[in-house]
Amino acid sequence: MQKDSHTGAVVACLARRRFWATFLAFTVILVLRPISVRAQNVPAAQIDSLRAELLLMRARLDSLEGVVGRGAAGVAVADPEEETADALARLRAAARAAASDAAGDTPAPAAGTQQFVRRAGSLRALNPEISVNGDVYGSVRSDDPGAENFIPREFELSLISALDPFTRAKVFLAAEEEGGRIEVFPGPGGEEEREAGLSVEEGYVEWVALPGGLGLKAGRFFQQFGQLNRWHSHALQFQSRSLPHLAFIGEESLAQDGLSAHWLLPTAGAGAFEATAEVTRSRNEILFGDSKGLSYLGHLNAFWQISGSTDLDLGVSALFGDHEDVAGKYASRLFGAEMAFNWAPPERSLYRGVVVRAGVMLSDPGAVSGFPEPDTALGFWSLAEIKLSRSWIAGGRYEWVENPADGTQSAWLVSPALTYWQSEYVRLRAEYDVLRNPGNTTGQFTLRVTFAMGPHRHETY
Repeated sequence: MQKDSHTGAVVACLARRRFWATFLAFTVILVLRPISVRAQNVPAAQIDSLRAELLLMRARLDSLEGVVGRGAAGVAVADPEEETADALARLRAAARAAASDAAGDTPAPAAGTQQFVRRAGSLRALNPEISVNGDVYGSVRSDDPGAENFIPREFELSLISALDPFTRAKVFLAAEEEGGRIEVFPGPGGEEEREAGLSVEEGYVEWVALPGGLGLKAGRFFQQFGQLNRWHSHALQFQSRSLPHLAFIGEESLAQDGLSAHWLLPTAGAGAFEATAEVTRSRNEILFGDSKGLSYLGHLNAFWQISGSTDLDLGVSALFGDHEDVAGKYASRLFGAEMAFNWAPPERSLYRGVVVRAGVMLSDPGAVSGFPEPDTALGFWSLAEIKLSRSWIAGGRYEWVENPADGTQSAWLVSPALTYWQSEYVRLRAEYDVLRNPGNTTGQFTLRVTFAMGPHRHETY
């Protein structure tokens, strides 16, 4: 009776083992089959190895049936639990290897060995944002139709990175080709041509999260003389800066090296007010000549949200420095005031909107020593854009300025334009400029294409 009970126990144990082994093998097949379908790059050798393990398990189960019979006949048998455990361990190892290869993971290291973890993702997070902006155009002038018809005006490389929670850095490198631009008051030698070359437009570090609404900037930067001076050329609403800017500052933005402090005044509900003070080394030839001394700039700006669809922006600026050349020295003083009105209904802002900007600039130099006081010159500019649809914008501008070298002369400019935004990365603009300066009226048609590669697009900040 004892022998029969032992045999019965063995039979029951083997039956349970057979059931669970069969269930496990069936589960492994169901799990690994979709993995192999998704990852078709699993090596054929691994699939063959798994198939061999399953066949071995089947053979083990068949042999266990024979053991049951021999046990019932009184023949000594090996421990079935040990053999089944070995087979299951091999099956699990094969399943883990196949799943690891399908997912592209690295096998788990053996106990007691050092594991090296790749940090490529963390290192990529430290890389700066890299963008490229292009500005190319073709033009036809009424006074010289065959001159400078196609010009790749500028290619700009921007590098922007957050250095830590309080600091960020920006570097803008530009390769420019001169020519084809508006010359307000031509000199005796005509427009000065310069060879294309790579230059640093801006390169600075700024602290943006200081207490009390303060911000600091150090390096070379576009100064806060109004809002449009901060814009890069590819972001401008027309193909050139305003006539007063061209006459008093030059073709490029007012960009100098030094320090800038910005303060957002603590106001509640009455709009937003900010003040900027900048101390820089003089490097603008039109304003300061050969002087390398310090220049000082102050800017005040106010912003009001009139309604949910309308806002108004007002600002005043003042710049002081010394102009030096072979003839002598005098104080260079430049003042400006501007406004911006924006209407965009919130529910239709992608399709409808109006932007109106206008400003005045005054060049008011003062004699210092050994140089007759230059003439005071005044300039006015205005522009407007109407959004016709999500992609089409119609605009125009009117500008007038006095000659800072001769107060009896003046010039004006009228420019209608039509802009098509193919996407937020590609913009096409057709513009016709009519320039009237002393003794001459010139028309110029320009077809301009600007494009952006990367996160830094046509920003207006």
